[in-house]
Amino acid sequence: MTGLRWALGFLTILPVRPKGELEPGQLGRAAIWYPAVGLALGLCLWAAQGLLGIVVPAALTAGLTLALWVGLTGGLHLDGVADCGDGLLASATPARRLEILSDVHVGAFGVASLILVLLVKTLAIGSLAASTGLLLAPTIARWTVLLLARAKPARDGGLGGRLHAELGWPSLLWGLPLLAACAWLGWQGVVALVLGLSTTWLLGRLAMARLGGQTGDVLGASIELVEVAVLVGFSLRWGG
Repeated sequence: MTGLRWALGFLTILPVRPKGELEPGQLGRAAIWYPAVGLALGLCLWAAQGLLGIVVPAALTAGLTLALWVGLTGGLHLDGVADCGDGLLASATPARRLEILSDVHVGAFGVASLILVLLVKTLAIGSLAASTGLLLAPTIARWTVLLLARAKPARDGGLGGRLHAELGWPSLLWGLPLLAACAWLGWQGVVALVLGLSTTWLLGRLAMARLGGQTGDVLGASIELVEVAVLVGFSLRWGG
């Protein structure tokens, strides 16, 4: 269960991370548990939204649910959104963009990216036509990030490069139950999954063109962006 503890330690604020440094291969073994951690987060959010909705107006429920979401994950992936906003959107060479990604300061593009992601995410939570979107958004996002991690890393060092080197095929098998679940939920589930996969593919193409490959920041940003895409898919209503 060491892999699960590492996955929980990476993806949540739970103080369960094993002591010491990651040994070779442990990051890849932890990745197998990423979608399971996403499902656990989804269950917490789904339950919280249901309870809050009993006593709190819909708009405030959406805001509080997002606050819980950010709190449970420690805002880890939002840092990737800000860094990628500055790095990927900058007019610079790939080498310079990689330097921007490593910069601790946040620029205008990064701030704007954060605001847009949080705004659309809040509105999508408040507009969900199916509450199962809260269950699947974090789960799908933590599966698709493993697909993106298989892409060429922009640099050998760092989280993106190490995950790429250690990631095994078993972690990708989560796609089978996720595909079945989305198909069972009907057209909204299928659209949500397609939007999540499309977002992953587009971000991967952008990272390859502008950075030469994926990085840890790109992987973090992909989780946030795929969550938004899946939520939007579950917010759609046929015929208005």
